[in-house]
Amino acid sequence: MSNYRDENIEKFAEMFKALSNPNRLKIFMHLVSCCIPKVVSDISTSPEPENCACIGELGQDLNIVPSTISHHIKELRQAGLIHMERRGQKIECWIDPETLNALQEFF
Repeated sequence: MSNYRDENIEKFAEMFKALSNPNRLKIFMHLVSCCIPKVVSDISTSPEPENCACIGELGQDLNIVPSTISHHIKELRQAGLIHMERRGQKIECWIDPETLNALQEFF
């Protein structure tokens, strides 16, 4: 195992723990597939074409209520997998390309 992995093993463990929940993994994969890197996605309003996901849309796809989606998004954020920013009533989230690169390098 490389030094890079040794130094960051706790961070990766937190990421994998968050992704071990099937619903969080589905949310993460949805955001990866729909969000252009470095483009902020608004999860509280109607989505813009091909670069947004809204809570209602995610909830319908996963068949779970928006409050539960919010909980999973919070867990993904705390694990460092996604970033969130509140702008008024909107909550914007995105996946940092560096996070994806780090996961790719790990494997």
